[in-house]
Amino acid sequence: MYFPPVSENSLANLHERRSELRGRGTARWFPLLMLIWSIWIFVTPMSNQASFPNWLWPTLASYAVFLVLFHGAYYRDRRYMLFNALGMAALGYALTPFNPGAQSYMIYACAFVAFSGPARHAVTWMLILLAMYSIEWIALGWPLIYLASTLMVGFAVGLMNISFARKAQADAALMLSHEEVRRLAAMAERERIGRDLHDLLGHTLSLVALKSDLAGKLLDRDLVAARREIDEVSRVARDALAQVRSAVTGIRAAGLAAELASARLLLESDGVTMICPAEIPPLSPEQETVLALTVREAVTNLQRHARASTARVELEATADRLRLRIEDNGRGGAIVPGNGLSGMRERLEVLGGSLRIDARPGRGTVLEASLPAGPLAPRAAGAASLLPAQT
Repeated sequence: MYFPPVSENSLANLHERRSELRGRGTARWFPLLMLIWSIWIFVTPMSNQASFPNWLWPTLASYAVFLVLFHGAYYRDRRYMLFNALGMAALGYALTPFNPGAQSYMIYACAFVAFSGPARHAVTWMLILLAMYSIEWIALGWPLIYLASTLMVGFAVGLMNISFARKAQADAALMLSHEEVRRLAAMAERERIGRDLHDLLGHTLSLVALKSDLAGKLLDRDLVAARREIDEVSRVARDALAQVRSAVTGIRAAGLAAELASARLLLESDGVTMICPAEIPPLSPEQETVLALTVREAVTNLQRHARASTARVELEATADRLRLRIEDNGRGGAIVPGNGLSGMRERLEVLGGSLRIDARPGRGTVLEASLPAGPLAPRAAGAASLLPAQT
């Protein structure tokens, strides 16, 4: 029995983002599914109504309070987690004299205490709650076999949820590292472009100023020389504009190495081993951007749907073609083209490339993107309009 709490802190935000990747529906019905275990609160006294004649109304009243605490444990801030867990334990203490099925409240209490703080404090609280419940149970004279099952199940569920909480923290660290890799890569690229622009514009503007002054001095003495200097100023300005545009394109381009590192962190945080190429051949900004966005879309689909344990990325450069191959050992099967795959194919075709997908049921999926290795095709002029697109 697993009770994952939803809170408003950064760890909860991470769980929400991961649930978006896997599907939005699960988080909605999961709390309702966990309420199934509370059925024993009603089944236990109904199995022997002669021994518990006054169980119904106290049980209904306690269950109404329990639902409020249960909702708070799932959907309120983590700071109230211990309060909700202790409230469930209090319901167990109060209802047990009328209904031994109240032991279910103790199991829920142990389950939620596991998320209330550090593991040592959570274990301490579980031991205290179960010890107090044992004293009450023995004092009431109920059969010890049922107490033993409550103690074992409650403590086991609590320890299991402590393990889940620790794993969630580790996943959070990996996901944050995933975002940090992207941020640092973007920052390094911006700094590089800033230095390039500073060096480029500093030299160019100094040259333009010098040529302009010289042309002004020559206007009265030598019109031919003055015109030559003005033409030179025009040429230098056009060259500088072309270099600035190239630098801006570099800012907008996505780095393939950074995207591979980010993808590896994402998949490994989900238990998928990813093998990446050791080296990346020289690529133009347009080629690198298209391949990086292809990796991003492919890895996102792999993490969402493939249910794979391993994935491999290969990048091969021949005399005339660049080939990016992404392969997994997931479930494969028919793939319905969506906006992501369509955008991926369009970006490749703009540069004269192609996309091939082979997905056989039970044999994984192979995605192969191909681009010309030499000068870009004439259609590449439209590539700039595709650079900002995100899938």
